[in-house]
Amino acid sequence: MRISGGIAKGRKVGLRNAFVKKGEEDELRPTSAKVRQAIFNILGDRIIDAVFLDLYAGTGAVGIEALSRGAGKVFFVDDNSLRINIIKELIGKFGFKDRAEVVKDRASNFIKKSESVFDIIFVDPPYASGELDMVLPLIDERGILGDNGVVIAEHSSKKKLLSEIGSLRLIKTYKYGDTSLTLYRKEKENIL
Repeated sequence: MRISGGIAKGRKVGLRNAFVKKGEEDELRPTSAKVRQAIFNILGDRIIDAVFLDLYAGTGAVGIEALSRGAGKVFFVDDNSLRINIIKELIGKFGFKDRAEVVKDRASNFIKKSESVFDIIFVDPPYASGELDMVLPLIDERGILGDNGVVIAEHSSKKKLLSEIGSLRLIKTYKYGDTSLTLYRKEKENIL
């Protein structure tokens, strides 16, 4: 896999070792180049100086692409030690260490403990895991998404996501074959 835009454009990301899994629920399905390109087309200039959270980071390709395209800081979260080490190696190799934080933890645990507020949250759990149904409400409950923030959920095109999850409102779902990207925006509270 290669970075498709920004200062690291064309550089190779991902190693075969990243595909080692702990069990059936630890399936790694990297975001394709076409879908990664779509994510950043959807985000546009919003990525510049953004605090970006890459949950279920896997190979780290999406978060590294965010850094390449100008994100201010990216948090990579994955619970697989091998993948965490690969991400650390890649961000060092690309010169992004000062703008990246790599955390070995389950996504739900990270969300519950996080004191950070994010501008963009990318959520890409294994499609059949059921994690998306648990993590999206948790993102809202814990208030880790900034007021003008967005959540992009990658999921199977067979799965339809809710139009509202607490203060998160579905803006649009983009379909790319078997993969869909659903964009949520945080709705600000109405103050009278």
